[in-house]
Amino acid sequence: MGVNITSIKTSSNGIWEGDNPLNFAFSLLIVQTILILVVSRFFTFLLKPLRQPKVVAEILGGIILGPSAFGRNQDYMHRIFPKWSTPILESVASIGLLFYLFLVGLELDISSIRRSGRSTFSIAAAGVSLPFILGIGIAFLFRKVVDGADKVGYAQYLVFMGVALSITAFPVLARILAELKLLTTRVGETAMAVAAFNDIAAWMLLAVAIALAGDAAENHNGPHKSPLISLWVLLTGASFVVFMMVFIRPVMEFVGRKCSPEHDTIDEVYICSTLAGVMVAGFVTDFIGIHAIFGAFVFGLTIPKGGYFAERLMERIEDFVSGLLLPLYFASSGLKTDVAKIHGANAWGLLVLVISTACVGKILGTFSAAMLCKIPARESLTLGVLMNTKGLVELIVLNIGKEKKVLNDEAFAILVLMALFTTFITTPTVMAIYKPARGSFFPHPSLKLPVSQNNHNEDDQQLRILACLHGPANVPSIINLVESIRPTNAKSRLKLYIMHLVELTERSSSIVKLQRLQKNGLPFINRLCRSRQLNDGVAMAFRAYGQMGRVSVRPATAVSALPTMHQDICHVAENKRVALIILPFHKHWRKTNGDGENENGFEYNVGQGWRGVHQRVLKEAGCAVAVLVNREPLKTPPPTPEAAQRVCVMFIGGPDDREALELGGRMAEHPAVKVTVIRFVPKDKGMETAAIIAKTMKEKELDEEALAWLKKQWKNVEYKEKATSNIVEGVLGIGRSGDFELIIVGKGKGRCPSSTLVAELADRQPEHAELGPLGDLLASPDQGIVSSALVIQQHDLVHLSKMSYSSEIDKTAAHMV
Repeated sequence: MGVNITSIKTSSNGIWEGDNPLNFAFSLLIVQTILILVVSRFFTFLLKPLRQPKVVAEILGGIILGPSAFGRNQDYMHRIFPKWSTPILESVASIGLLFYLFLVGLELDISSIRRSGRSTFSIAAAGVSLPFILGIGIAFLFRKVVDGADKVGYAQYLVFMGVALSITAFPVLARILAELKLLTTRVGETAMAVAAFNDIAAWMLLAVAIALAGDAAENHNGPHKSPLISLWVLLTGASFVVFMMVFIRPVMEFVGRKCSPEHDTIDEVYICSTLAGVMVAGFVTDFIGIHAIFGAFVFGLTIPKGGYFAERLMERIEDFVSGLLLPLYFASSGLKTDVAKIHGANAWGLLVLVISTACVGKILGTFSAAMLCKIPARESLTLGVLMNTKGLVELIVLNIGKEKKVLNDEAFAILVLMALFTTFITTPTVMAIYKPARGSFFPHPSLKLPVSQNNHNEDDQQLRILACLHGPANVPSIINLVESIRPTNAKSRLKLYIMHLVELTERSSSIVKLQRLQKNGLPFINRLCRSRQLNDGVAMAFRAYGQMGRVSVRPATAVSALPTMHQDICHVAENKRVALIILPFHKHWRKTNGDGENENGFEYNVGQGWRGVHQRVLKEAGCAVAVLVNREPLKTPPPTPEAAQRVCVMFIGGPDDREALELGGRMAEHPAVKVTVIRFVPKDKGMETAAIIAKTMKEKELDEEALAWLKKQWKNVEYKEKATSNIVEGVLGIGRSGDFELIIVGKGKGRCPSSTLVAELADRQPEHAELGPLGDLLASPDQGIVSSALVIQQHDLVHLSKMSYSSEIDKTAAHMV
């Protein structure tokens, strides 16, 4: 039954008035949005193990909801996606598309494209030209096989098909590279530069295609329009771009300077004016005859890149646009895709041919040009596969083509499936053909290594530490801790690798932040020795610290998703042969009052996701790992021994506690650090049976050797034995006393589980099991602890090489840890 569109109302009066909400525009839009988000999120969850970008899940969701699957039920289509609701859904989705293309323009840095060099331009040109030429050949075949295709003029059909097969999705490619940890490799950087060239070429070709297609719908239904119209569209479009770059760009640069980080807040007038500018630019290009998204994209190019203003803009709009509105656009593309239109052997053969042509043209063109530029064959092939990524721009081309009547339903469905397939195979193909070589395996470095008299190699005399941090808030505590460990003798040096951990999310700001770091010269995980001037505040702080003492500082940044962040940390630790990884605890308390409560109730918490990163590093690291639970009393060692920083090492026994002794001994070398070792022993010696002592004899011998070595090597270390019948109260008493700025404890792996002291600790339910029993006590926010704590875990290989007691105890200890 037909519906008079003029009779459609926005909202209903409610079911009590007898109104069906699905017959009203706004109520139906809410239902459609919820359904699209639920289905697309479901497919995102299913495809996450395959590392597929969200665009694949969102297109699939639209196809499932559309006439290809659920839409076969006509009653469902008439109720949920009636024809009268399509313009409303697409209008709302187009608003999201408009602002998303503005974000894409923010991501694309034209100045970095100019710096890319001739080789990158050559690879991009070849990667666009060959598939474009092949696309023209496919267009001739389409006009013969697909019904109705020959009714459209040759020029617009050829250009649309060439563009559809030759473009690369820059935003989608960036996230695929980041997921595969290739974003900071040579092939990743080359891919990003080539994709940026491709993006610019795609937008130019798209503008031409739109100008040519302006009268495609009327060519066979009405009088033929003058070809000069297309020329006028192109000329006014070019004038618009020149105007934006010459006049609007300086204005936005002025706004960017006014909104610098020195200002605490950004005036709302700048944000509102910029958002309104996106709409105005879109209207102007739509008025010219080019799609509105072109204006939004060009306006995004005028915003200064890498600045505070660009980041603030993204924070304001990207979650709403990317999380809510953009899925509507992808889903609407799927809703218009009817796989049933592809019928017959000729049509399905055409689909296979289009997919093959798109892949061969893009991969072969890029591969050949890359080989001529002397890029290794494996990297050249990987580059070709990456350039075959389709996505947003591809769908825009196809939707405009369908809107302009250039593509009919069958051709549209074939090309959407082509874009879906080529994007889907990118990640698994790259994973199969390109696996970046990891560093060679080195023996586990020890904290003792630099003081060994047998090491004559200057490089071996350096203690190497990898310190990770989440942001500027971690800088003072890390510097203070490293200063306490820093060697004071002339022969030893400390090499400090600083890794700033940045979470990669679906948000555009993750990629922009990465580009800003790259532009500022901050090195990435595989480029730790760059000599450019660093502008990043974190790197600058550590550079300044390195110039003050015998510390060689190498700052780095790891941009990765949280589930795989630990791989970057462990890889750098292995590749750089570090002896110790320092992780900041995911919580940070400022001060505590006498009742043990946080002053003003303030607690800095970076989130449970980072806690998972730390847990995986503790599990997989190939060296010792220390977790720093920082409270305000941790200070830089003072210049005079009289006001020495007080450090306590708590010792029960086991490999982790022995590693804590090693670190405490190193700190004792510093003239302004006073180290006290407190060994806990059972108050009643008879409580430990002869069987327990016999089973752990070797472990006890190692403990005694470590203590004897400490007393011999560092005479200034104060050693105490504390007999206790309640170790929990003993540890809490030391932590509450304020006698020490820092307490060092072992995580507790390898301690005999039948020991009285260990059994007593095991009876307590831990809140942070990754810190071990003692560390969990000292990290508790409600126990009145005032000292910072450092929890150390020794490397497992060293632990296993020294362990000799029964496998039954091993299993029990592993279960407890």
